[in-house]
Amino acid sequence: MSAFDFDIAVVGAGPAGLAAAALAASKGASVVLLDEQAEPGGQIYRAVTETPVRDRKVLGPDYWHGAELLGPLRDSGAAHWPGSTVWSVARPREDGPDGQRRIQIGLSRNGAAALLTVRHVILATGALERPFPIPGWTLPGVLGAGAAQVLLKTSGLVPSGATVMAGSGPLLWLLAWQYLQAGARIDAILDTTPKENWRAALPLLPGFLRSPYLGKGMKLMLEVRRKLTVIGNVTALRAEGGLAGEGVLKSVVYTRNGTEHRLPADTLLLHHGVIPNLNLANATGCAQRWDEQQRCWRPTTDEWGATSVEGVSLAGDGAGIGGARAAEEAGRLTALDALHRLGRIGREQRDHSAAPFRAALDRALTGRAFLDTLYTPAEAFRVPADDTIVCRCEEITAGAVREAVRLGCSGPNQAKSFLRCGMGPCQGRLCGPTVTEVIAAERGVSPAEVGYYRLRPPVKPITLAELAALPKTDADIDAVFKH
Repeated sequence: MSAFDFDIAVVGAGPAGLAAAALAASKGASVVLLDEQAEPGGQIYRAVTETPVRDRKVLGPDYWHGAELLGPLRDSGAAHWPGSTVWSVARPREDGPDGQRRIQIGLSRNGAAALLTVRHVILATGALERPFPIPGWTLPGVLGAGAAQVLLKTSGLVPSGATVMAGSGPLLWLLAWQYLQAGARIDAILDTTPKENWRAALPLLPGFLRSPYLGKGMKLMLEVRRKLTVIGNVTALRAEGGLAGEGVLKSVVYTRNGTEHRLPADTLLLHHGVIPNLNLANATGCAQRWDEQQRCWRPTTDEWGATSVEGVSLAGDGAGIGGARAAEEAGRLTALDALHRLGRIGREQRDHSAAPFRAALDRALTGRAFLDTLYTPAEAFRVPADDTIVCRCEEITAGAVREAVRLGCSGPNQAKSFLRCGMGPCQGRLCGPTVTEVIAAERGVSPAEVGYYRLRPPVKPITLAELAALPKTDADIDAVFKH
């Protein structure tokens, strides 16, 4: 076997990827962990080894749990290739020299590209913030709460000046609490959780009362509400800039109980949940389905994370939102199944070893249905007004998408031809869910009928020079990636 021919490649070094790589390598499989970031941790544990925020109370104990996943990875013997962008996962047409089918992975690092071959791929690509298109969301000073949290973790930065947070979901409350611990200024939280969501979620409350996160979540929210101005029942939002809407953010206009109000703001942090980062799985050919409860597309997997593509599995939030602890356990289950499929362990050993991880996964997911129902974004924010930009890369408005539907556009893939939606650098990450919902609403059908973008590699930008200079030998790859 070549030094660059692995049994298993794990894509993504968040909780699912770290746990999967460590377990698989500890059982004797040759494993490579590929991740875009310079340090492991993913988004939830971003910069856990090097964050300048040394006061542990600021980010909270759940964040620091990420450091506990690094030791097992180091001890396992898995290869870790940081700074690697995976832009393609595709099976070769021919079998490998040992008669085993190989999966080919295209990746780039430091401006150079290479093709690796592996026997099994575990995609642990995590989650993305759900797009939150409102008028003015492209103004300087408006960003996602997740992006703001990354700045806090990696650089210890918090906004200066008047800061408004808007939206709903656990991350919004967590970031507000972290900002309070860091001594940051927050002028108001505009809660967009629809009142009717509480009625829908109430029957699911008994299950949530058994959730391990109930106590922590209630304590966190009570502290935030005690110290900050929280304005509920917000049904409309827009960000305003300078004269004629130009320049940087100056104010946030919100509607509550039918009346508009204006708050001065230098920073507006938007959030209404996260969705699976499914672009790589989509481009690999993995089947996907519309998740009505989480209002997003998610890859179709079995209880072990196996997808419709042989040799490709998914673990963690990339397969459906469950949170960091659930992702960790799912990563271990997926690794055990990969080992079984590769013939390294038997079915009985797989199932026996999986029992404690599956029990932990069930505990971590307890009450998830309540949260998904409670924090379902209001339709007004999922399906914006005509003048709101939905595709930031191509500056396409919701009105333009609706006009394309009236001209015969039936889904997101047709919208590419009509408008170039989804063809920019983000490859649909910031517009895909919104374009699907806008088309579905205009046609009067379910998003499941409308479908999603059909993606093809490369799923991340790559230059022609990189493609032309693909290494031809192991020695060439060694020069690019090993050092």
